[in-house]
Amino acid sequence: MALAGCPDFFLRHPNYQESMDRTSSRRTEELIVPGFQRSANPNLPHHHEDDVDLEQLVNDMNSSMESVCSTQSDTALLLNNSHAPAPHHHMHPAFPRHSQPMHIQAVRCLQEEHRLRPASLPAIPNPFPELCSPAGSPILSPIQTPNNHIVKVWSEDGAGKVVEIPADMTSRDVCQLLVYKSHCVDDNAWTLVEHHPILGLERCLEDHELVVQVQASMSSDSKFLFRKNYAKYEFFRNPLNFFPEHMVAWCQESDGSIPQSQLLQNFLNSSSCPEIQGYLSVKEPGRRSWRKLYMFLRRSGLYYSTKGTSKEPRHLQLLSDLDDSNIFTIISGKKLHNCPTDFQFCIKPSKVRSDCKELKMLCAEDEQSRTCWMTAFRLLKYGIVLYQSYNVPQQRKSNLSPFTAPVRSVSENSLVAMDFSGRTGRVIDNPLEAQSAAVEEGQTWRKRSQRMNVLGSSSPLHPSSLSTVIHRTQVWFHGRIMREEAHKMIIQQGQVDGLFLLRDSQSNVKAFVLTLCHHQKIKHFQILPCEEDGQVLFSLDDGATKFTDLIHLVEFYQLNRGVLPCKLKHPCTAVAL
Repeated sequence: MALAGCPDFFLRHPNYQESMDRTSSRRTEELIVPGFQRSANPNLPHHHEDDVDLEQLVNDMNSSMESVCSTQSDTALLLNNSHAPAPHHHMHPAFPRHSQPMHIQAVRCLQEEHRLRPASLPAIPNPFPELCSPAGSPILSPIQTPNNHIVKVWSEDGAGKVVEIPADMTSRDVCQLLVYKSHCVDDNAWTLVEHHPILGLERCLEDHELVVQVQASMSSDSKFLFRKNYAKYEFFRNPLNFFPEHMVAWCQESDGSIPQSQLLQNFLNSSSCPEIQGYLSVKEPGRRSWRKLYMFLRRSGLYYSTKGTSKEPRHLQLLSDLDDSNIFTIISGKKLHNCPTDFQFCIKPSKVRSDCKELKMLCAEDEQSRTCWMTAFRLLKYGIVLYQSYNVPQQRKSNLSPFTAPVRSVSENSLVAMDFSGRTGRVIDNPLEAQSAAVEEGQTWRKRSQRMNVLGSSSPLHPSSLSTVIHRTQVWFHGRIMREEAHKMIIQQGQVDGLFLLRDSQSNVKAFVLTLCHHQKIKHFQILPCEEDGQVLFSLDDGATKFTDLIHLVEFYQLNRGVLPCKLKHPCTAVAL
């Protein structure tokens, strides 16, 4: 039964029922309690049957609350190492409020005391102390891997992947691990890139370098990138394209009799003395100005001549050594360092992390010269180690069983052209007739696709709709990127012959652009759509050769050069980790 004018707190108190029993036999005419006054309104009803002895109830409640407060104060003082509880001076209201807050200071102090207090129980003894690594500790400890290190690698799209590697893991091993985790095609062109965004520098790690050691020399803002580099060992395949004759000088004892075919052997042989020479622009320390000097790159270091092109010892000054330095490509050199050309590179000492004063900023006259300087730097520094790293994937291919690699069967080698236009088939002996028959057969599926377009519907899976979007699933297509971005991607992945990508045209909405690298120069070819018998086709040579979609176009020019300077060999891809 609810009591009019009385808080619900009283109704839930355990002394409430006792007070009700004690006052049920008598009535209280008028009880004045501070905080409770009977209404003087004569219109309000009076519940004489429910009147209780509220004075006694309030007294009981006051005593209970006083006891609780006293207990809490004593507990708090004892937890704070007090000697004795001080006398209490409580100012109680006439009755407790309905939502009076509880004192939790003692509970907090108790939790803090338990957190700071050492464990009273002894440590669990280790039943296998001989298996403990830290000095044979007999106490169990968390599992630790002191020889493993955490390395985070970033992809081209900005996503990162964290891997745990041992201290002796090389860059090639980390790349193979990332290829396995990312389900990429392992074509031995993947590499780790040491990227310094503040300095604007980056370089590809050599396959034999230890990743943990390189990470220890990097600053906090630097990071590793996972990227393809087709030019990593291209100079072993085509050395003459990397070393122009006017830049290669032989030592005096050779007397210039060594042919260019022996160029790599001289670089790899530590007893020989190859030399690269030419003009380079050098950034003056502490200034934004550059000075053009004649340079000589030898095994002992990079020198510049103080008197024209003289190479006499008294005219040569050492600019940088090779042992404790690495060569980097400069990103946005014109903006950051006011470089005179776009072909800049840098020699960075290994001990330098973020100090620009110790960097040797250099600038070549063209891309071929820069590639020659940077390739010679790598060969003179690492020598035979680079050749061994280049031979590792070649040896793996030779060690594979012949049954593991796809081979042509006997039936494929014995295929001949046939003509089934008559009642019986015949073998086409004339090569010109066989070629015309192949061209005619290639046009047959176009007519069949055109017939399906006429009889079919406008479904998204219809061939007419599929041919306009199917190329977007290919790794070589990069959508709506600018010409500058396409240049950047080609340069980053190595300017080798046949490196290509396709993108949307910026000038023609319905057209596409093929970006191709040839002889370290980047060229662009526009792919225009053309309509034939109601079907949209694509052509690279003004309609002379037409294709139903871009995939067929790429596959054709991978086998045939056509109007291009070279065949399409290496697709420029961007993997997502």
